Amino acid sequence: MVMALRCARLVDVEAGRVLTGRTVLVDGGRVAAVRPDDEPLPEGAEVLDLGDATLAPGLIDLHTHLAGVAACGDIVQELKLSAARQALAGVRNARDTVLAGFTTVRDVGTLRAFVDVALRDAVADGTVVGPRMAAAGAYVTVSSGGGMLTGLAHDIRLPREFRFGRVRTVDDVRERVREILHGGADLIKLIATGAVMSAGTVPGAPELTEEQMRAAVREASWYGAHVAAHAHGAEGIKMAVRAGVRSVEHACYLDDEGIELMLEHGTYLSADVWWADWIRETGEANGWDAEMLRKNDETAEAQREAFARAVKAGVRIGFGSDAGGFPHGMQGRQLATMAEYGMTPLEVLRAATLTSAECMGWEAEVGSVAPGKYADLIAVRGPFRLESFADVAFVMKNGDILKNTLS
Repeated sequence: MVMALRCARLVDVEAGRVLTGRTVLVDGGRVAAVRPDDEPLPEGAEVLDLGDATLAPGLIDLHTHLAGVAACGDIVQELKLSAARQALAGVRNARDTVLAGFTTVRDVGTLRAFVDVALRDAVADGTVVGPRMAAAGAYVTVSSGGGMLTGLAHDIRLPREFRFGRVRTVDDVRERVREILHGGADLIKLIATGAVMSAGTVPGAPELTEEQMRAAVREASWYGAHVAAHAHGAEGIKMAVRAGVRSVEHACYLDDEGIELMLEHGTYLSADVWWADWIRETGEANGWDAEMLRKNDETAEAQREAFARAVKAGVRIGFGSDAGGFPHGMQGRQLATMAEYGMTPLEVLRAATLTSAECMGWEAEVGSVAPGKYADLIAVRGPFRLESFADVAFVMKNGDILKNTLS
């Protein structure tokens, strides 16, 4: 049966405008048409009037960590939980994420390999309610690097699933990339520099070499997979971009040369510019140690300043929140923060929909309200305001209504 969604406003992210008085026809889980309200409906169509709401494409988050419990200051937390417990926590996280309006995510790695792949498959077959997922499977990282469980005594040997993506040589990189993709991952996640929330690592310090990252990109390309690079430091960012990664994550110390390289290569930027505020507000209470709180303070404003320069220069901006470092379902708070640093509200929403879909290579299926695409639709109360997207009132994924608090 055809469903007709009537709304006071519809955000057209492709044209960059808000349309009034539109009806979206949904048939077989896809958008069939977008029409003015005064056009006749197909015979027998079921009408759902959303009233004074603003309808938009389902949001897309390029940087989530759905498997496991939300991060805290306990560095051995991952060893206290079984893979089953992490997967079951992921069930809750996936539900909270999709009900917050994020109908598609790129899940960019777990410390315990492939839990995210299992979660993705459970969502895909309908066992779990959650967003459409692309999963990274495991981090490709150096020993004691930002993608490892660090801070443990030197004589503790971690199980293989916690060091699955560890590499030393270029040949190691090729082998790990193949193994991760053969294990069911959709993309590869490189840890190019140290991390804020990994004990002992230095965010500005390169960890993988450019040659290693180039090998990862080339190997992944044989399988049609993209590569995302966690990179805080300026040199690590530039090495990753020259190596051909699809996106740079975080980019706290992105400099002007790095921006020019990103423009030249068409690299996407996925920067979690809101999360630092959450850490400042809750980090001490949640047990984050002094090193991590210090690194957060050191990187936060540098990241936002770099983000503003990237926006002004015309870098391709996607939406990446790093959900999992904070409770899932809160990602929408970042939209307003992005507008504070140089983007218009419509540019922000495009970043969190169509541009992120393009980064994933999924723009033919998601990212805008257009005929033939999945009927992934959300609505907020009243006029178009970014702040409203932190409290989404209506969620449809693949033509199924998952949430409706408008009435």
